[in-house]
Amino acid sequence: MITGAGGALGRATALRLAADGFAVAVLGREGEELRETANLLTRAGHQHLVVVCDLRESASIPRAISDVERELGPLTAVVNNAAVYPPTPFLDIPLAEYEEVVQVNQTAYFLVAQESAKRMAPRGGGTIVNVSSITFHGGWPNLASYVSTKGAAVGLTRALARELGASGIRVNAVSPGAFPTKAEEIHEDPEQYAQWVMDRQSLKRRGDNDELAAVVSFLVGPDASFLTGQTLNVDGGWVM
Repeated sequence: MITGAGGALGRATALRLAADGFAVAVLGREGEELRETANLLTRAGHQHLVVVCDLRESASIPRAISDVERELGPLTAVVNNAAVYPPTPFLDIPLAEYEEVVQVNQTAYFLVAQESAKRMAPRGGGTIVNVSSITFHGGWPNLASYVSTKGAAVGLTRALARELGASGIRVNAVSPGAFPTKAEEIHEDPEQYAQWVMDRQSLKRRGDNDELAAVVSFLVGPDASFLTGQTLNVDGGWVM
């Protein structure tokens, strides 16, 4: 199950995991982006389920996961990917905006992981991947709410890996760099931003969304069977 599957990174991840052989549940808010992900999965002939769920409503999460298991069988891998990122100067952030960011980027991650682990633990294992962000490692102006929740994703990953390991559940995180996604629309000058990224990365090209999906594929797959509690920076050599 991938949350935020209508976005560029979530879509690439859904397509990659489906190609790996998973029956994929794509979870997100109703809209054209989620439908496009589903259409691509259909055209590729992959088994999938579309789950419309607003992560701002905590009560919808257990229902969504129950729907996934009823339609596709036992949940074995979860990717917490959904996020909101309003670009507001710290001194101007209204409480309602902050609370929405925390609900989607932090509370929902916690609840999705908890509801999934309740099902995985009695079966002897599973994998959870939390999507953090390079912004946590370096700070970012006008994104204090977002950055703080992405730090929370790393903390949650470590705590759950420690606690759930005895149940055979592995928990890791990926920290994407500046991938070309809709999130770049918050920058006034995209070309200037792209150059700013190039100046900081070791690899002098933009990352492809499929490259992040490949790392998630590794983390939920058998080759990462002894890897838990880690955060992998997929950022072209930006943070070291």
